Amino acid sequence: MIRINLLPFRAERKKENIKRQISIYVLTLVLLLIGSGYLFLSLSRTLSALEADKSAKEKELASYAKTNQEIEKLKKTISEIKKKLDVIQTLEKNKKGPIQLLEEVAKAVPKERLWLDEMNERGGILSLSGTAMDNDTVAMFMTNLENSEHISNVDLKSTKLKYLRDYKLNVTDFVLTCKTYSFIEKKPEPVKKGRRR
Repeated sequence: MIRINLLPFRAERKKENIKRQISIYVLTLVLLLIGSGYLFLSLSRTLSALEADKSAKEKELASYAKTNQEIEKLKKTISEIKKKLDVIQTLEKNKKGPIQLLEEVAKAVPKERLWLDEMNERGGILSLSGTAMDNDTVAMFMTNLENSEHISNVDLKSTKLKYLRDYKLNVTDFVLTCKTYSFIEKKPEPVKKGRRR
């Protein structure tokens, strides 16, 4: 009977299996290293491209910052100019207002029958005092004032009969008030309701 020793064959087979497994392991390791290297290089390129893009955007943003500062300066200048224009318009309005008021009072005065001694305007309230030939002249003056454009709510405060000895004439001294174009009525403050206990 012939005996065949299979042990060296099996040992050879085991060595081949081990070599194959080692080569697969090494090949896998090499492929992983190559893949990692490729991924690293790709990410590195992407990162450098993003950094270059970031620096370009920062430069662009810096140029916009100068533009934004100029815009802010222009906004401040425009705001100051608007304030100055508002002041000028207010001054123009206030300059015309007293002239118009004086003109309306002068037109309302009955000629050679009424003389004004004093005229004060404060906060839109005009106070007039003077002398008239009689009460009818004062009433006519008040009606003329009511009919004027910038004067309203004419109110007679007092009248007093006076005798002028030099002229042998009775005259009437009067004081009246009225509201002008610049009168602003104050709004009453709302009453706050408290809790009832």
